[in-house]
Amino acid sequence: MPSSAFCCSPWRSPASARLSAKRHSCRNPGPSRRRPGAGEAVGFVTNQTIAQDSSGILHATLRRRPMKTDLASTNPPLASHPPPEGKPGALPAGHDAAAVEVPKPLSAADGFDPQMRDFHLSRDLVLFARVLRSAPGGGRVMAIFAGSTVVTMGNMAGQVWLNEWNGQFFDALARRELQEFAVLLWTFLIIIAVLLTLTVAQTFLQERLKLRLRDWIARHLLSAWMEPMRIYQLSFAGPYGRNPDQRLQEDTRLIGDLTADLGCGLVYSVLQIVAFVGVLWTLSAQVSFTVAGLHIAIPGYMVWCAVAYALLGSGLTWLVGRPLIALNAERYVREAEFRFALVRVSESGESIALHGGEEDEHRHLRGSLAAVIDTMRRISTSLARLTWITAGTGWLSIVVPILVAAPAYFGGNLSLGGLVMVAGAFSQVQWAMRWFVDNFSRLADWRAAIHRVARFREALDHLPAVEEGSEEITRAPHPEGNLAFEHVRILLPDGHIIIEEASASFAPGDRVLITGETGAGKSTLFRAVAGLWPWGSGTILMPRPESMAFLPQRPYLPLGTLRNAVTYPSPPDAYSEADVRRALRRCDLGGLVARLDHVERWDRELSLGEQERIAFARLILHRPAWIFLDEATAALDEDSQRHIMGLFDDELKGSAVLSIAHRPDLAAYYTRTLQLIHGREGARLRLKPTSVPLPPPRRWWQRLGDRWRSVANPAGRASHIE
Repeated sequence: MPSSAFCCSPWRSPASARLSAKRHSCRNPGPSRRRPGAGEAVGFVTNQTIAQDSSGILHATLRRRPMKTDLASTNPPLASHPPPEGKPGALPAGHDAAAVEVPKPLSAADGFDPQMRDFHLSRDLVLFARVLRSAPGGGRVMAIFAGSTVVTMGNMAGQVWLNEWNGQFFDALARRELQEFAVLLWTFLIIIAVLLTLTVAQTFLQERLKLRLRDWIARHLLSAWMEPMRIYQLSFAGPYGRNPDQRLQEDTRLIGDLTADLGCGLVYSVLQIVAFVGVLWTLSAQVSFTVAGLHIAIPGYMVWCAVAYALLGSGLTWLVGRPLIALNAERYVREAEFRFALVRVSESGESIALHGGEEDEHRHLRGSLAAVIDTMRRISTSLARLTWITAGTGWLSIVVPILVAAPAYFGGNLSLGGLVMVAGAFSQVQWAMRWFVDNFSRLADWRAAIHRVARFREALDHLPAVEEGSEEITRAPHPEGNLAFEHVRILLPDGHIIIEEASASFAPGDRVLITGETGAGKSTLFRAVAGLWPWGSGTILMPRPESMAFLPQRPYLPLGTLRNAVTYPSPPDAYSEADVRRALRRCDLGGLVARLDHVERWDRELSLGEQERIAFARLILHRPAWIFLDEATAALDEDSQRHIMGLFDDELKGSAVLSIAHRPDLAAYYTRTLQLIHGREGARLRLKPTSVPLPPPRRWWQRLGDRWRSVANPAGRASHIE
């Protein structure tokens, strides 16, 4: 079965915020310099071994990967204060854990791009229209929206009918006509039945529109996000590539719900204006005034009053409520960071407990929560200011139509029924025109969600993030199906050299071990082979992608059944039951055969050593021709390692194996060893010479015996000298 999907999940990316900030720095490589905190093995806790380090626990639990970092990784340690000597994970002396600094608004230093405050709604909507136009499911969304619009038009006709009924009903009351009163009551029941049916239909279609909108957008984003290599490369997209889970889950829900509500509400308001402006204009002819003996009649008087009132409310709402747009964007960033911190702690309980780091984690979580609360506090303050406008104009709208029409009523030019009809039509037009006022806070939320998802989608279209004019590693097929490095040079995105020069060739069936000091760039070289790392120069001639498989330092176990984890990335039914059971038993996992169809969190249920053996069981099933191991047996003991490495003399005998390892006992399983040696500007890949074992040092009595024998046998001494 194809194994190319192994390439998609070997490594975590460097911190996207730092890389985006450095992307515009000097590209001149210059001498390589080793950065603080770039060492490997900075602390990883499993149920077999514990390696302590001041920053390791936080880094390991955040990435949910083994914490090997080298010069190629720019991930900084996340512990801001190393623990003092003594209890691991303890807080520094003099640090008050109870004191939580109230955070400032997000800035570029916090990973919040100031450009995220620069909203261009038209640009974002154009991007949405362009990318969603060809996405499947759009026709159904438009059909539901069209049906909802037709129902809304019927609803508006019913509202006009109801307004006319109001005038007739109050005129009948004023004339005390009982028979007409009874007829109008029956008419009212018919109107209400029609309007109730239309309202239920409109609600049903609006909820379906939310569902289809979210499905349409989320499916498109999922398809774009799951393109080969994009999951890894997205981490180089800066702030817009952060928290894709929030974009795909929370933001698509917000866009679906708010777009349906606001869109249908806007259509309703527009149709309401169309339906009632004519009625109100006509009724305005009855509203005239007599001032100082002069008869004054203003055409469309009530319409102009409604427009002026709505414009006044909308203008004040925009001035007071505009900061809510950026505040909502910041709020969702804060919420995502807090949610991530909670998940990280929840999934790293063992490591935190072993380090005694509960108090430190508690402090960090309180800080994240304080950031959320601070943003919500500022939002609540802005909403309170906005409520002065929205609620004030809402309450005043009850009496404003009566006030502007009262002179005509008291002057005798307008009957009570006419006054009710004029007030009703005015209210309908005014409420339709104040749609912006009533929905401003939701509009701010919607605009922020649209902006985040649009920028996320735009980031997916601009990967990999290699600057224009910069060198890029060329990957091309090898004419003979081999693997070769031709003057490969690997850089960091900011131009710093990791590997200065690597030239080597590998044939099918080769067994090659690659070693080097911590930070020499071994893992980054494998990333370049997999196509995950484009920064650098030179050419990598590749075998067929489907013939390669990568085993990263931390095995990846997908959600679902154990069978799915063993056959990954192929579907669970791609291999026979006998083959799957045989692969597990061959890797000393026979005890798991009975649980093949159990659904568990296998990355938490199994030890790291068992997870590594699951990865080798996959190799038995997929049988790739080229296998790349990045410390894939680090959690195995010597006997288990010997048993697993025996696969390459049996089931995987014809496969080429390139391995990164630090354990010296692994050299016995390989026929060639290459070493990355640090130079002035970066590491160089060189063949490691075979070491000749030195004789053990001779003891003093052995040397004394040699001297006595040389004195007693001069001839032997002479012959020895010769």
